[in-house]
Amino acid sequence: MLKIYTVLFYLLTPFILLRLYWRGIKAPEYRKRWLERLAIYQKQYPTNVIWIHAVSVGEAEAIFPLVKQLQLISPSNNILITTTTPTGSARVQAVLNNTVAHVYLPYDLPVVVKQFLSVFKPKIAIIMEKEIWPNIYAQCADNHIPLMIINARLSANSAKGYKKIAALVKPALSKVCWVLTQTKEDRRRFIDIGAREEKVSVSGNIKFDLAIDNNIVQQAKEIKKECFINRFVWIIASTHKGEESIFLELYLQLKKQIPELLLLIVPRHPERFNAVKSLVEEANFNVCMRSTGQLCTDAIDVYIADTIGELKLLYGVADICFVAGSMVPVGGHNVLEPAVMEVPVLFGSYMMNFKEIARNVIDLGAAIQCETNAQILDTVLRLYNDSDFSAEMVEKATLFIKQNKGATEKTVGIIMQTLN
Repeated sequence: MLKIYTVLFYLLTPFILLRLYWRGIKAPEYRKRWLERLAIYQKQYPTNVIWIHAVSVGEAEAIFPLVKQLQLISPSNNILITTTTPTGSARVQAVLNNTVAHVYLPYDLPVVVKQFLSVFKPKIAIIMEKEIWPNIYAQCADNHIPLMIINARLSANSAKGYKKIAALVKPALSKVCWVLTQTKEDRRRFIDIGAREEKVSVSGNIKFDLAIDNNIVQQAKEIKKECFINRFVWIIASTHKGEESIFLELYLQLKKQIPELLLLIVPRHPERFNAVKSLVEEANFNVCMRSTGQLCTDAIDVYIADTIGELKLLYGVADICFVAGSMVPVGGHNVLEPAVMEVPVLFGSYMMNFKEIARNVIDLGAAIQCETNAQILDTVLRLYNDSDFSAEMVEKATLFIKQNKGATEKTVGIIMQTLN
């Protein structure tokens, strides 16, 4: 099965590269550094690295506390971080700068993976969440590189999909020395798709170990005072196609009862910034783009955050947050970040990617799930009119996060144990 997969990957590689070029038309970063995806490098990198793979922005944000702990415990070890997306790459470079090496993940082709491993000579490979690349796993095993999956999560649908290609997935998972899962449910699913039971352990979710710099909190307060004074800021975070129009319609209805309302939209993908701006203008709303530095006057209806890496900061200026990717079947995004910034959190019905967290925060009253537009309207108005209810939600969310911290420390302990 691995041979068939590899042959198909080789045959599809020209089309994958063409798709990369096509995506680069709207988002030029996709066309840059494409040789890295073939393990062709134009400068020298450190060897004998601790290699950590984080697909995109969400995974990158989650690993930062872990990376900093590893650097503190073992400063002599070089760290390599790979990502798949340019936005993930931008976050790694912005937050960790030159303290780590960074390249894109190589394509899962034997010759490419072999070249990648020969350049960096990893001491250990650490994969975030659920990336299963058969040739990478096989070659790590062949080169005696211990490989771990950390913060592992697996939805029922993903597990069903992996079972259909069990002949490919099971041998790959047999080469993993540890799978550290977020929940007991994730542990069961990883075992069901072929992971060795004795090598799968529940460590918790490292996304609870968010660290918010006091400078960010202070900066958010200053921005609120300077740019959004006397505005009730409703942030819609990480929107996907089809969601902005929903909130523009809701804004129109809410504005009648909340005259100072400002809709702050943060599109998930940079290539959609201009499309979202056009959508807002076509709906006849006054719009302001963050990148222009234009003053957000009282006449502005919609403020679009067309910058990268500022989401935590913008949570800090908001009065209410709606975490998007949950009004369309994307699966939702991280609800813990706004909670850490002490903003009341709402989200829609599609929360498959954060199923357990969503269920827990709903049960605790630490966040509210809104399945219809009418529910969103009612909830926003209640939070606007009832400051005690809003404060109570924030307090419950803060307690929930505090009670679930510690996964990063456990994970770092097992990484160091494996290295030693």
